[in-house]
Amino acid sequence: MIVITVIALFVIISLVRHKVCSSREKDLLTPLGELVEVNGHKMSVYTEGDGDKTLVFMSGGGTCSPILDFKSLYSLLSNDYKIVVVEKFGYGFSDVVDENRDIDTMLSETRMALDKAGIKGPYVLCPHSMSGLEALYWAQKYPEEVEAIVGLDMAVPDYYDEMNINIPIMKLGQYGAALGITRWIPSLAESDAIKAGTLSEKEKEIYRAVFYQKTATVTMIDEVKAVKQNANIVKENGIPQVPMLLFISDGSGGTGFTKEKWRSIPENYISGCDNAGYIELDCPHYVHDYKYDEISKEIRKFIQ
Repeated sequence: MIVITVIALFVIISLVRHKVCSSREKDLLTPLGELVEVNGHKMSVYTEGDGDKTLVFMSGGGTCSPILDFKSLYSLLSNDYKIVVVEKFGYGFSDVVDENRDIDTMLSETRMALDKAGIKGPYVLCPHSMSGLEALYWAQKYPEEVEAIVGLDMAVPDYYDEMNINIPIMKLGQYGAALGITRWIPSLAESDAIKAGTLSEKEKEIYRAVFYQKTATVTMIDEVKAVKQNANIVKENGIPQVPMLLFISDGSGGTGFTKEKWRSIPENYISGCDNAGYIELDCPHYVHDYKYDEISKEIRKFIQ
């Protein structure tokens, strides 16, 4: 009985603390980009720079603040290219929705957000991790809209044949965030972008504030529940014949694969593409937070 009382008291204190901290962080949660309406909800679209090529950055699953996560890389490219970051529902400054996350729905939302923001294609898609599936599907379904794909350690369908997805652990993360328990473990908010990137101190504060609001959202969990089916759809459609450059990490940073296995899967995948190449990087999964300088130079070469 004493244990239950202590736990209940801790949860109450944690929730109250979370509400107070969230109120103090309100100014940090002002959207960094434009909010456009997509199917009755608000979606965040960030743009920077100008140029005759439009690079669309697409975040990996569970990346709470895509705009800031990619900043170390795109800030090196925005002098010459138009940079766009679309934050899917459940991420960053976009609304959280509890709706179907099949790949057709997600792609239609991304395309609609770009259209509402007045951003025209064709695009150079720059997906990280799980959004690689959406980028490949985009090139399969609307090849005229996709000029090229730059994979930032992006997922390809075969990864999901062997990947173990633990929904209960994600649910625990969701409850921990909602109750403010994650605030008792500050290290959880120290993302790769904060630890290894070039964010300013203010941007790091914003990232942490977003983290406490957008960790393991119901949208993110719905997305993971649908990912194996989405991967199968992409696999069935074959390999899109668009130019591709894949940056491949060493598999560390939470992929669950060995270095050799992690690298072999995408390398085998693009062997069936006529105009594709890859660059291996000795760094964790969030390659754009570690090797932003090298990646930016290689992107320029690839586009030129």
